[in-house]
Amino acid sequence: MGSKLYVGGLPYAATESQLTTLFAAHGTVESARVIADKFTGQSRGFGFVEMSTPEEAKAAISALNGSQMDGRPLTVNEAKPQEPRTGGGGGGGRFGGGEKRGRF
Repeated sequence: MGSKLYVGGLPYAATESQLTTLFAAHGTVESARVIADKFTGQSRGFGFVEMSTPEEAKAAISALNGSQMDGRPLTVNEAKPQEPRTGGGGGGGRFGGGEKRGRF
């Protein structure tokens, strides 16, 4: 088991320092990150915490999965590796270039 944890169900007002404090009771927190919307800056309700050892990560999962934070139930489990993204941007629209033919 890795030491990076997924934390879901976070209150939208949750901060990284609150997340660090919550998990610090179960071991050494290497990092804590609340994921925010890139356009609005609003929390997306989940984040990631990295514990220093797999044993501390397991203890945090046991203690915090299903617990409440500001009245919201938390989901805490081992983070899965991010899958590579495909596709995205661009597109072959008909923009610019070329000679215009037809009506003037």
